Amino acid sequence: MKYFIERLRASLLKCKKTGFLILYFSDRIVYDFLNLEMINLITLFKQLVNHLGYVIVIAFFISRLKTFKKIIRKTKINTGELIILSILFGGFGILGTYIGIDVRGAIANTRNIGVIVGGILGGPLVGIISGLIAGIHRIAIDIGGITAIPCAIATFFGGYISGGIYKKSDRNNRWFYGLIGGIVVENLSMGLILLMSKPFYVALSIVKEIYIPMVLVNGIGIAIVIIITENIFEVKEEIAARQAKLALEIANDTLPYFREETKESMHKICEIIKDSVEADAVSITNTNHVLAHVGSGEDQIINGKGIMTGATEKVINEGKVYILNDSSEINCLEHNYPLKSAVIVPLKEKDKVVGTLKIYYERENAVTYRDKILAEGLSHLISTQLEISKLEKIKDMASKAEIKALQAQINPHFLFNALNTIVSFVRIDPNKARDLIIDLSTYLRYNLEKGDELVNIESELNQVKAYVKIEQARYGEKLNVIYDVDEDIDIKIPSLIIQPLVENSIRHGILKDGDGGTVKVSIKKDNGGGTAQITIEDDGIGIDPEVIISIYKGTVKGNKIGLANVHNRLKILYGKGLDIKRLTKGTRISFEVYNKK
Repeated sequence: MKYFIERLRASLLKCKKTGFLILYFSDRIVYDFLNLEMINLITLFKQLVNHLGYVIVIAFFISRLKTFKKIIRKTKINTGELIILSILFGGFGILGTYIGIDVRGAIANTRNIGVIVGGILGGPLVGIISGLIAGIHRIAIDIGGITAIPCAIATFFGGYISGGIYKKSDRNNRWFYGLIGGIVVENLSMGLILLMSKPFYVALSIVKEIYIPMVLVNGIGIAIVIIITENIFEVKEEIAARQAKLALEIANDTLPYFREETKESMHKICEIIKDSVEADAVSITNTNHVLAHVGSGEDQIINGKGIMTGATEKVINEGKVYILNDSSEINCLEHNYPLKSAVIVPLKEKDKVVGTLKIYYERENAVTYRDKILAEGLSHLISTQLEISKLEKIKDMASKAEIKALQAQINPHFLFNALNTIVSFVRIDPNKARDLIIDLSTYLRYNLEKGDELVNIESELNQVKAYVKIEQARYGEKLNVIYDVDEDIDIKIPSLIIQPLVENSIRHGILKDGDGGTVKVSIKKDNGGGTAQITIEDDGIGIDPEVIISIYKGTVKGNKIGLANVHNRLKILYGKGLDIKRLTKGTRISFEVYNKK
């Protein structure tokens, strides 16, 4: 074209006035022709942008459809859902063709937006199927059209390419890859038109007119639609964050009740969950029975009753979350059951299902994505709480068992010493022996009754005094015991915790060298009265430093077993044992006690 115009100008310049006039008008014609081409290009671009606006509006409303959001949010899409997405995005491509603009027998359109977006969001299969749907439709509505076949081929390859983008991209860069993918596919389409469409000069003129508008509009349109759709995932994350926060709050509120695991505590847990999630009813079951049910249907579901729904049995057997959106799925054995939809999640200890949590609603299709996320979060937290509660119970049982074992070691030790003392008085002073037996029987009766319970300090001191009387009867003036005890100490301590320390001071401190001495028992409360410091101090020979080390290390052997046992019991109960110090003369043993909650 340029060559023809230049030759014409050169010929006309050889003429004089007539030539100049003709040249002037020819320049105006060329200018108007080129200007007309630019006007057509801009007009086409504006029309495609308008059509893109329709596509974006439709994409926005589709992205808000519950079914669409449910499918797109999934990490794994099943075959049926893939087909639904393929038809949806294929239809999107068909719409792009229908609202296209005729340009010299071709159609300037936004068809590739639907196909490429489908492949990027749904994966290779969605891209390929939607490309086939839109491509076949392009041929069918314009059989024999100059650009029908090359455009159809480009659309199919667009679906294939978008599937590759799906694998390589992530949520942060999908829009960018979509933009590039749209530009690549439109360039492929233009290349195929030039190669396959006849006559060539018509194909060339079509490409010149539609190239820039279609490349820009389709590329930008794909990026915009992907950004709109990606908002679904952002909303998903916001929902998950809010539901996680709510689940943690519920877990915090219910934690004290899981430690009890009574009918009342389970009822309270269901009540807290029901109020927090605004459900119509909540149930907790074990693998056989309903532990608690609160809310609608409470009159039909009795605590302790067997599992009533087939869905609950499935959750127990399969360990999966079940969402039930109509009453037929709930499959309750009771007639006129008011609850129509539910989410049921398994409760586990390690990998074993030990029960279920069920959140019910009175209307059908009431379970949302938000409810599912919350229920799953509660399932994990409650399962963890159950395991922690079980571990605490085991630990508590072990502690009690260890305390009983330690007491069993102490009691025979004391009894052996007491009986030796009584035996020594049976013949020389029967009345004294009788009094000592009474003291011993009083002590033993009290000890057997209390076991590992906590006792008042006054009661514990009575035990100590009973022991001291027996020892004083044996050693006479060699043994002196002083009591320095604050009044009104309202603190309970473990039974048989002071007596072994007093015994140690007497037998291994002041009496070891035969000279005797004094033992001082001091019990002082702090200013608030919440704790008390108990100290047993003697002026005997002093404890061997190696014995102190062995007590702290737990390697005590031989006759220091009573002292070690008290130390271990205190550590179990209070987290801290005895503070043992060797003095210049004698030994001081102290420890702190407070009321256990």
